[in-house]
Amino acid sequence: MTDRPPAHLPPTALPQMADRLKASLLVVAKAPVPGLAKTRLCPPATPEEAADVAAAALLDTLDAVLRTPHVRPVVALTGALREARRSAEIRDALRHFTVIAQRGASFADRLANAHTDTHRAHGLPVFQIGMDTPQVTPLLLADSVERLTAHDAVLGPAADGGWWALGLNEPSLARNLRIVPMSQPDTGTYTLLALGERDIGTLPVLSDVDDMATARQVAATVPHTRFAAALANLGVLR
Repeated sequence: MTDRPPAHLPPTALPQMADRLKASLLVVAKAPVPGLAKTRLCPPATPEEAADVAAAALLDTLDAVLRTPHVRPVVALTGALREARRSAEIRDALRHFTVIAQRGASFADRLANAHTDTHRAHGLPVFQIGMDTPQVTPLLLADSVERLTAHDAVLGPAADGGWWALGLNEPSLARNLRIVPMSQPDTGTYTLLALGERDIGTLPVLSDVDDMATARQVAATVPHTRFAAALANLGVLR
């Protein structure tokens, strides 16, 4: 897909002037395919229900990105979107993004390559998030990108010891992620070490949605989102 603006932008999409862009806002995402997405929600959710929750979280995230000013929206995608829940709705949202394929053998490799490919596409600093924080808002994202303009890098810690956001003014630094053990309680600490002696700003702590207890907590903070509605449909918010 190209980064050419669509002829008719939805209300959620903000047209961006090239001379005012501050960063590429990159979402690293996996197609929400049943059996492959949010499996730690099972049980009580079925694989189909868990994938629907993942799709809702992704769509809420994409919506927040499209409402964030002064950024170039990018998605690095992996997985078979044709097999995903809410596939048509996701495809429609992705029309307003530059979409690149994830590449690499490990998650760390795919993150590093996504930063590199995004910078190659647009030549801007890269601010990267995932699809596990549907509570992100355009205001939080805009403030975080603004923080990046004052530092070499910014890191958003996750409550589980990982991180939910990484912004780099020098995207080539993302190569250092290849040595970071991912999805561990000390991933955030190792990421800071890998970035070396740089001026790194810290963003607010958020919770990644990985299990049902965290999903309930996050849904309570954003009750009017697709994500909260998807959980409500499972009856787990009562």
